[in-house]
Amino acid sequence: MARRKISIVGGGAAGFFAALAAAEADSSAEIVIFEATAHPLAKVRISGGGRCNVTHACFEPRDLVRFYPRGGRELLGAFTRWQPRDTVTWFADHGVATKTEADGRMFPVTDDSATVVDCLRNAATRAGIILRTGCGVTAVRRSDAGFALTLTTGESHGCAGLLLATGGNKSNAGFAIAREFGHAIEPPVPSLFTFHCDDARLRELSGLSVEDAEASVASAKLIQRGPVLVTHWGLSGPAILKLSAWGARVLHDCDYAFALRVNWLPALRPEAVWEALRRERDANPRRQVTTANPFGLPARLWDRLVVAAGLAETATWSGVGNASLRDLATQLGAGEFAVKGKSLFKEEFVTCGGVRLSEVDFRTMESRRVPGLHFAGEVLDIDGVTGGFNFQAAWTTGWLAGRALGGGR
Repeated sequence: MARRKISIVGGGAAGFFAALAAAEADSSAEIVIFEATAHPLAKVRISGGGRCNVTHACFEPRDLVRFYPRGGRELLGAFTRWQPRDTVTWFADHGVATKTEADGRMFPVTDDSATVVDCLRNAATRAGIILRTGCGVTAVRRSDAGFALTLTTGESHGCAGLLLATGGNKSNAGFAIAREFGHAIEPPVPSLFTFHCDDARLRELSGLSVEDAEASVASAKLIQRGPVLVTHWGLSGPAILKLSAWGARVLHDCDYAFALRVNWLPALRPEAVWEALRRERDANPRRQVTTANPFGLPARLWDRLVVAAGLAETATWSGVGNASLRDLATQLGAGEFAVKGKSLFKEEFVTCGGVRLSEVDFRTMESRRVPGLHFAGEVLDIDGVTGGFNFQAAWTTGWLAGRALGGGR
């Protein structure tokens, strides 16, 4: 009996995991991963600052899908079949122990992404999976056997089952191939990015962070709460990254120029902030305002907000009138920053956009238009917030696609 031939286009997390799932479902299959670059699993290697945020400690599918600005509804059923607990178990069974950090992110205990890369590559070798690097796919057509691939080397390659796992970069071949087969592509735009703000309140504060802040874009009805980090180009941190993910398309449409409002004290109602400032003024009239910070904010940030409210650095509380007090309360709870531009989050490139989800069967990740054609990972219009969620979508969709390609269910 002839061996079933399975081709996987893209040697990233989703592609490798699909290949491994297919090999598990059909150990006799001939499985080939085609990776256009010389560096398979490159994104795995650089993720999490080189530590690899494998997944997130969220083990209830209905809670898990809330971390996906796009694709959550479709992933609900998929996560009942393969979720973070399964990912952790799989890696443990393959020699990679993981640990959970306080914010729920999960990393290998080695704190080294090479542990994950080596695990996947070694497992693929043991399963007899063929990895061809520096070998992309330029075109695909239907054939009597299933599909005929044209490779960048000039060769042709035939297969019965095909997976596109080429990632979310708009220039990748996966989108062009999917489009040729009649699939609609939602335009890819960046998700997970930081904001450029050239503002006097932030200058020379790079590295300063506020653990609980609220960032919002009123014009787009976006709001997120969490840590905010000041960088040398503007603002970052989990609250900003989540805002960028949920607002990826609308912020792209306004060319990343918008008004960002930051509440540095979201745990307090505006009237409580006003009252705390008034009490401080009454209790310490001779004290310099910049040295009397009643909220525990970083001292350098407090100084900048005091000055932004129109007060001199040497001003004492006795000289602060109610109007200035209200201006300071506004700086603390509703300061506006002009955002003009963005930067990628570290070297990790995450997009929203991709193959339209309604055209994919999420039980098998098979095309509803072309039998035998499957999709996994960021080539789909799926993206999660930062914290291991994008990798989990890759593991889940890769596993489902691989199982189906290998004849399993």
